[in-house]
Amino acid sequence: MISEDLLQILQCPSTRQPLKLADASLVARVNAAISEGRAVNRLGEAVRKTLDGGLVNENQTLLYGIFDDIPCLLVDEAIELGPYLA
Repeated sequence: MISEDLLQILQCPSTRQPLKLADASLVARVNAAISEGRAVNRLGEAVRKTLDGGLVNENQTLLYGIFDDIPCLLVDEAIELGPYLA
């Protein structure tokens, strides 16, 4: 998993807000959408690989996937969270 030291310095590349680990229920909702073929990234492309975890920006608008313990901090690969927030 991502170390606390690394979490302290990570920022959203789009908003420059701090990032925090996404809670398990949010990751589960996004993974369900991925499995159903409903999840898209900011480019509008289908997200095909399920997440091991995620990083969310401070205002909870974007989720950056974590795959094999490596966060993907590419703005175009981020998932907009509007449809997944409960």
